Amino acid sequence: MLKLVMMPPPDALKRQWAQRLMQLLPQYRVVVPETDEEARREIVDADAAYGWVPPEALKVARKLRWLQNPDAGPFPGYYYPELVAHPVVVCNPRGIYFDHISHHILMFVLALSRGLPYYFEAQRQRRWDRDARRSPYIYLAEATALIVGVGGIGHETARLCAAFGMRVLGVDPRPEYDVPFVELHPPADLDMLLPQADFVIVTTPHTPETEGMWNAQRFRRMKPTAYFINVGRGKTTKLDDLAAAIANGEIAGCGLDVFEEEPLPADHPLWTLPNVLLTPHVAIKDAANIPERRFQILLENARRFAAGEPLRNVVDKAAWY
Repeated sequence: MLKLVMMPPPDALKRQWAQRLMQLLPQYRVVVPETDEEARREIVDADAAYGWVPPEALKVARKLRWLQNPDAGPFPGYYYPELVAHPVVVCNPRGIYFDHISHHILMFVLALSRGLPYYFEAQRQRRWDRDARRSPYIYLAEATALIVGVGGIGHETARLCAAFGMRVLGVDPRPEYDVPFVELHPPADLDMLLPQADFVIVTTPHTPETEGMWNAQRFRRMKPTAYFINVGRGKTTKLDDLAAAIANGEIAGCGLDVFEEEPLPADHPLWTLPNVLLTPHVAIKDAANIPERRFQILLENARRFAAGEPLRNVVDKAAWY
């Protein structure tokens, strides 16, 4: 009998998943501790866990071999040094957000390409102004998208961009998808590619290597008519540098769903800059099928773990993804 611990905090969904797992895979006993103290007791003889295992719990986990991370991009500190050094295999649910977030990206691309923020402002002022747009119209069939992070979200975004006739460049250190419509490059080529892009689309996770990678130096390499779109992780982008690049005309504008600091401070200049679209980290909000997709990843990996088969979405713990 294999034991899997659903780490705190407990909730109705975890309790429901525990029952479903045991019904579908009778070789498992799944426990849902109510407190951190109870979780430390339960994890002592657990083979697997779901959630976050804090350092004090990891110290007593004698049998732990598989940890399922609920999030593709977890909070800073999830991969602490002791967990990285531990032999436990960590998996994540990357790929489950691919359609919802890529649709959010395309919303930004379409709106910015046609100057929608300027028309929004004219509408708020009840002003009929056919010349409200202050940025050039970008015809997508002749435009170039540079997607930084061609993973679960990035590869679907690339497909949609290609469907509009766009040339698609991609940067990824560890390509996992077959993307024949993407001209793939290693991260070392990023600065060379930036001047070619009409849209720089960022889906990268927050890691030690990506933190703050979008900064004044990088924005200066972009076209003055280009747009920056980030739906990955906010810590990858220095927002003061981004706001300055837009205010100084170094780039045309941006679309953001994630932010270096959340909530974005009310006095930040991005709130009032023209040609900027901001959504408050909602790209998958109300997406009803995400919890079931997350469960199916957990279920499939539980089946594989029991059968001794390779697990899905294994994480490079040192790289955090």
